[in-house]
Amino acid sequence: MGRLEGKIAVVTGGGSGLALEAARAFARDGATVGLLDRNGEAVAATAAEIGAAAFPLVCDVSDEASVEAAFDETRRRHGRLDVLYTCAAVQLIGEDAPVHLVDLDVWERTHQINLRGVFLTCKHGVRLMMESGDGGSIVNCGSPTGLTMSGAGWSAYGSSKAGVMGLTRIMAADYAPHGIRVNGIVPGSIVTGLTQKLYDDPEIRAQLTAQHPIGRVGAPRDMAGIAVFLASDESAFATGAHFFVDGGISVR
Repeated sequence: MGRLEGKIAVVTGGGSGLALEAARAFARDGATVGLLDRNGEAVAATAAEIGAAAFPLVCDVSDEASVEAAFDETRRRHGRLDVLYTCAAVQLIGEDAPVHLVDLDVWERTHQINLRGVFLTCKHGVRLMMESGDGGSIVNCGSPTGLTMSGAGWSAYGSSKAGVMGLTRIMAADYAPHGIRVNGIVPGSIVTGLTQKLYDDPEIRAQLTAQHPIGRVGAPRDMAGIAVFLASDESAFATGAHFFVDGGISVR
């Protein structure tokens, strides 16, 4: 029996990157996974790949009506929610900048997805968990840029992730009496479609690799194990924590 056998999970950003790899891992461990993403084609392809253990939720995380409809669909299909993993994010490479240079539009587009999107999906996800009455696990994806000097030059992205990490701890305190655990994962530099532009530049790739004492940058599969652990009952005593799976970047 898998560690997530019988659990209903929703993964935001489920059409690609960290979320896609987590959705695959959740399904392998027995969960039924809602793939929440605004890219309908990507969600359909992922759902087809995973099979009966996955269902599509085409949704814009920055739009509350869209988010509410996605969790209504989860309720209609399965009647409950046990796990929510928020991965949907943008990183506006080439547009983000130090505070005195960043455009307001860049700031707002970043925060709409990265922070507002987490707030809205947690808002409606936690309501369904509370309604279900069996507790649950919420996992939010943070970033070292929200905590360390690796965020230099990424004022919009880093601040949005710092907000997510603060919200994680606040929610952990608020929902512990309901048996709902809220934790964060803090990845290092991960090669995904979101960040591929950075790694296409050999100089930048070398700089990023050098920041990781482990000697390499990460891949989405490096994040899947910790996500399964936090989603499972094996982490039943963990809440309000941030789990650093970052190749050591945060100890520099």
